[in-house]
Amino acid sequence: MPSDAVLYQAAALCLTYPDDDFRARLALLREAAPQLREFVDHATVTAPRELAEHYVQVFGLDDRHSLYLSRWPDADARRRAMSPVRFQEAYRAAGLELTGEELPDFLPAVLELTARTGDTGLLTAHRDGLERLRSRLTDAGTPYASVLDAVCATLPPARAGAGG
Repeated sequence: MPSDAVLYQAAALCLTYPDDDFRARLALLREAAPQLREFVDHATVTAPRELAEHYVQVFGLDDRHSLYLSRWPDADARRRAMSPVRFQEAYRAAGLELTGEELPDFLPAVLELTARTGDTGLLTAHRDGLERLRSRLTDAGTPYASVLDAVCATLPPARAGAGG
């Protein structure tokens, strides 16, 4: 796996609910993805319940920090309408099928898909939304912002005029 692929897989894990499996992988995440060390160090020293409550506070209460990429409006309404179809096609093309309750535009799932395929097309197509999410997480002062910082650093710059 190239280093960006490792980063994408690690970022996917960091952006999922911090359960016991997540905590068990923290040492591996620290070694595999040094770009995420700030977040991993925070998660390591934060009590499990506190980390879980923070995750829900940041991502679970409203769409202000939505991890669903199609909820970040595109400038082109037609492209926005096609987003769910495009996500499903990308998974099918990779021979993957989503299991569980998450929708195909869930950022951790897209990061995992990107890690497995090396195709950053979905992330790049939603770069403006990722940048707005990163900015809002930074403004909120949450350590999750550093995860978005690392992911965004691997992508081409956002279009001029994108804001949040």
